Amino acid sequence: MKIGIPRALLYYKNEKLWTKFFDELGIDYIISPETTKETIENGSKYAIDETCLPIKIFLGHIDYLKDKCDYIFLPRIERAQDRETCLNFRAQYDLVKNAFRDYNLNILFYNDMGHKEHKEEKAFKKLCKYLHIKKSIGKYAYKIAKQTQMYYEMFRSENQENILKSTKKPKVLILAHAYNIGDKYIGEPIIHMLEKLGVQPIIAEYFDHKKCVKESNKVTKTLPWSYNRHLVGALELYKDAVDGAVILTTYPCGPDSMCNDMMVRDYKDIPLITLTIDAQDGSAGLETRLESFTDILNYKRNNNNE
Repeated sequence: MKIGIPRALLYYKNEKLWTKFFDELGIDYIISPETTKETIENGSKYAIDETCLPIKIFLGHIDYLKDKCDYIFLPRIERAQDRETCLNFRAQYDLVKNAFRDYNLNILFYNDMGHKEHKEEKAFKKLCKYLHIKKSIGKYAYKIAKQTQMYYEMFRSENQENILKSTKKPKVLILAHAYNIGDKYIGEPIIHMLEKLGVQPIIAEYFDHKKCVKESNKVTKTLPWSYNRHLVGALELYKDAVDGAVILTTYPCGPDSMCNDMMVRDYKDIPLITLTIDAQDGSAGLETRLESFTDILNYKRNNNNE
């Protein structure tokens, strides 16, 4: 058996959990390669025009895997930290089944609905039962995988905290979802541009999720989406520790369109810039905007030091 894991969407949040789980079970898997322009073009063939860029990328990764594995791994994750996730994370199974209906794909999934009957550990137990894996072996594999994911998240958070405290460069908090900042096509170019401009990127996504979600309550108690709450909470936590913030979003994201506008309105004391990435080529416009933004940060920084 070979399982295909698309390098898209919540892979960037759960990479260690998923891969370590299959490693412990001795199950072979393949991860689709980094996103390219071709990935987006292939995914767009299966999507309607109004589909957001991350879903087009996701479909492009499914297209790559469709004839290279026995099962494609597509978990349904409805809630995180007792808050909702984007509907697209719940509908992956149905979306792929419909878009690739001519290919008779075999899909492997687990349901994590965030309530008692469908918590993550129980969902993995059901997954093991489907794979005919002994309960004790599956339980141990999940425990090791969960610990691996937890330690990885702790390491990333501590690393960002250390960079925040030690760097002498202007610091910019990048407010972007895991599947945006982690994607080679979307997030990596922005990080490189900022570094080239002498700025230290600080990745909001890598800070402790529980801590950020809790902090977001100071800003809003009604925002329903957990991953957007993470970004709002990170901005609230670290607004005084950075020189500015870049809101990196993809077109056309519904939750981001509301949340980003709220952050721009509520945080007028910190320089903010919103960058919206679509499927079009060309980075000249982004570079020009980031150069101007960096000039503002340096000007403000120099004035504060005088």
